[in-house]
Amino acid sequence: MLRRTKILATLGPATDKPGVLEGMFEAGVDFVRMNFSHGSAEDHINRANAVRALSEKTGRLVGILADLQGPKIRIARFKDTKVRLDEGQDFALDINLDPLAGDNTQVGITYEPLALEVKPGSRLLLDDGRIVLDVINVENMRVNCTVVVGGDLSNNKGINLMGGGLSAAALTDKDKEDIKTIAIMKCDYVAISFPRCAEDLHEARRLLVAAGCNAGIVSKVERAEAIVPNVMDEIILASDAVMVARGDLGVEIGDANLPAVQKMLIKRTRELNRVAITATQMMESMIENPIPTRAEVFDVANAVYDGTDVIMLSAETASGKYPIKAIEAMNRVCIEAEKQPVVRVSTHRIDQQFEHVDEAIAMSTMYLANHSKVNGIAALTESGSTPLWMSRISSGIPIFAFSPHPETLGRVTLFRGVFPVLFKHDATDHAEINRAIIAKLKKRGVAVKGDTFIITKGDLEGEQGGTNALKVVTIGQGLTP
Repeated sequence: MLRRTKILATLGPATDKPGVLEGMFEAGVDFVRMNFSHGSAEDHINRANAVRALSEKTGRLVGILADLQGPKIRIARFKDTKVRLDEGQDFALDINLDPLAGDNTQVGITYEPLALEVKPGSRLLLDDGRIVLDVINVENMRVNCTVVVGGDLSNNKGINLMGGGLSAAALTDKDKEDIKTIAIMKCDYVAISFPRCAEDLHEARRLLVAAGCNAGIVSKVERAEAIVPNVMDEIILASDAVMVARGDLGVEIGDANLPAVQKMLIKRTRELNRVAITATQMMESMIENPIPTRAEVFDVANAVYDGTDVIMLSAETASGKYPIKAIEAMNRVCIEAEKQPVVRVSTHRIDQQFEHVDEAIAMSTMYLANHSKVNGIAALTESGSTPLWMSRISSGIPIFAFSPHPETLGRVTLFRGVFPVLFKHDATDHAEINRAIIAKLKKRGVAVKGDTFIITKGDLEGEQGGTNALKVVTIGQGLTP
């Protein structure tokens, strides 16, 4: 059984060890993430080259996502590296304080507008919500607070405002420089951190295009403002994929609200024909342990039931002790979850009219596949749009995206239930192309005599948006080999 939900794993020091990347390929990783919050440009380029080389060697395409750091609203540093804060004590965040002189009464901050964007009663969450402060007042750019939830606080921890509202721009000067590196790496997708509105994503796309990069845009939903209904739809439509980034988002909206928001975001993203990624702490315990907790197994399975295209590993693979085992565990859980009938039921666009012929062909293909004995779908595609539309319909039928374009193949690798196939052809005879497609499927070991496939394609002229034909073929009958 081919796993449909895609696994995205973060690269880091743990994956640089000899044999680990090869083990990740064997375990079933589909995409890798380069976290630009850590490491140098040289590190990322070297890792990308290693992934490309291994894809070439194994014949198994693994895509690359570059994740920009975005604005990091942080405290500065403490004289003694770490302090202990007690519930009820006073503590201040002061832009004018020496950034190395923090103690257990005050600390500097890196984000100057903070004092202008909070007011008495505002709640600040530090270190992913582990420390909670309530603002008492602001005096001369010094934010005076009371500690609501105390604990140990160390250097450079992040600051979030409960409910959102901090105005930091999504793209920093560092991000703009990193985009130039990403263009050299030829990444398939670029993730934008903390977007507030669609314009943040449009700006990122303009910068990528100017750098000579046509990577897809992933919006990381991390701010409370991003889930306001109208803003949310605008952000989704400005993106190629949406990441439910549960870390900062959970801090801003509260953990108890996360499950409902995750389900809403995945559902709406798929309704708008975009790709959904679920991220953060999916198998966090595997940073230190060789097996996941039962709660983590349920979390991954529930994301599959929700319809996510992709599930992501972060520190579990980047710095954890068991990166390969983490991918293997995710693979097992996904395969079992995908056997459940709920995963194959879909009412996507069942009552809507289609605007384009190629979209109608895609939807017709999935209706036919889900209501007849079909073993798979082969979609000849230029841009990847047809397999994307197909993959929005829940199904157990594998979709093989045939394309001569590496960029397209990299994009479709992220789609749930879609598998990329490099396919170059000069023929314009449809019967000849059908035979070549079937031969490719047989060579991959996913088709045998007697299997039935649906083939979709256009007029074989290499034009985007040209899919206008659907054909059902049974291997061993007629002109098929």
